[in-house]
Amino acid sequence: MTEQLLQFIWQFQYFNRSSLLTTDGETIEVVVPGRLNRDQGPDFMDAQIRLNGTLFAGTVEVHLKTSQWKAHGHDGDANYRNVILHVVYEHNTDVVSDVPVLQLQSRIQGLLVEQYHEWMQGGDFIPCAASIARTPALTWLAWKDRLLAERLMRKAAEVFLLLKGNGMHWEETAWWLLARNFGMPVNAEAFEALARSLPLRLLSRHRGQIHQLEALLLGQAGLLTGPFREEYPKLLQREYIFLRKKYGLVPIVQPVHFLRMRPPNFPTVRLAQLAMLLHVQGRFFPMILEQDDADEVRMQLAVTANDYWHEHYRPDEPSPFRKKMLGRDAIDNVLVNTVAPLLFAYGSYQQEERFRSKALRWLSETATEDNTITRGFSALGITTASAFDTQALIELKTRYCDARRCLECAVGNALLRPGRPSS
Repeated sequence: MTEQLLQFIWQFQYFNRSSLLTTDGETIEVVVPGRLNRDQGPDFMDAQIRLNGTLFAGTVEVHLKTSQWKAHGHDGDANYRNVILHVVYEHNTDVVSDVPVLQLQSRIQGLLVEQYHEWMQGGDFIPCAASIARTPALTWLAWKDRLLAERLMRKAAEVFLLLKGNGMHWEETAWWLLARNFGMPVNAEAFEALARSLPLRLLSRHRGQIHQLEALLLGQAGLLTGPFREEYPKLLQREYIFLRKKYGLVPIVQPVHFLRMRPPNFPTVRLAQLAMLLHVQGRFFPMILEQDDADEVRMQLAVTANDYWHEHYRPDEPSPFRKKMLGRDAIDNVLVNTVAPLLFAYGSYQQEERFRSKALRWLSETATEDNTITRGFSALGITTASAFDTQALIELKTRYCDARRCLECAVGNALLRPGRPSS
C-alpha cells in the first residue's frame, strides 16, 4: 500500500462502506469525501461526515499509519486544526487524539491493491497493457478529449514562453516553430537556432530570390563551407559570404546531422524545401489564421525544392533524379505539431474560441500518426481514427503511463474500480 493509492481509494470511496466505525467505536457516515488537495495542508478539502449522527464539515487527512499524524507534526500545525477525520490504512497507536480515526485495512479489496502493485512493477509497453482493451468506450471518449486538451494547453504554454522572449511577435514565433519542425527530431534544435539567427524582416528582403534564401539557410547551418566543383553551390557560397558580411551574421554553433537518416530527410533537402516555402508563402502565420480549410493549408505547404536538388541530396554530390517534394506525411506533421498548437495558443491568448476549435477540427481531419507509440497502442487493440486520437494517446503514454500516474488516469481509474475484471 502507498499513501497515493490510499488517497485514491478514499477519493473514490473504493472500500466497504457498511457499518463504518472509528477506532473509538463511533459511527461514521461519509457524506462528501472532499476534493483532493495538491497544495500544502490536509489531503482533502470541503469534506462532510456524520459522526454519531452529527454533521461535521472540514478537511480529511490520509496516512498509512496513525502514528504519522504526530510524526509529521500535524498536532502542532494550525493548517490541520479543521481536520474532522484521520483516515489510515493501519491503526498502530493508542495515543489519544481529538481527531477521530477511521482504519481501512480490512475494508479494501486485496485484488485492487495487487493490481496496482503489478502495474507499478511491470515492464510492459504501458502498466495496464493486459487489461486496457476492456476500458469502457465512454471512458475513452471523454478521456481522449481531456488528454488532447492537456497536450495543446502544454504546447500553448511553450509558445507563450517563445513569445515572451521575442516581444510577443507571433509571426516570428511561428517561423521559429516551423523551422524546428522541418529539422525533425534529430535537427530540431539546430533548425530553431538557425531561424532565430535569421529574422523574418531580413528574409523578407530576399524572398524573391530563391538562391539567396537557400544561401542564407544553408550558410547559417554551416553547409556551404566547400570547396565545391559545381557552379550552383559555388553561387550559394558566394551569396552567403556577401550576405553574411552585409548583415553581420554569425553561423549557428549547433551541428546538423546526417547520420542514420534517409536521404530525403537530409538537412540540406529540408532546408531547400524550407527556403522554397519562404519563397512562395511568405506569410505563414497569417495564412493559417485566415484559412478555414485544412486542405487549403496543405496545398500552401506542398512545396518542391529548387531544381538543383532533384539531382542532389548534398551540395556537389550528384544523385539519381528524384523530385524533392514535401510529402503528405511531412505536411501533416507540420499541421499536427506546429499549426494546431499555434492556433490553439493564439485562440487562448486572444480568448477567441474559433481558433481553438479550428485547431481541434484540423486534427480530427488529419490522418493518424504512425510511430512507436501509436503502434504500441494498436497492438493492444486501441483503434484510432485521426491525429486527434493519436495525439491523445501520445500524451497518455508520455505523461501518464511512463510516469506510472495510473491513479490520475481515467483508464486506470476505470480498471481499478472494484468489480471490474482484473488482468
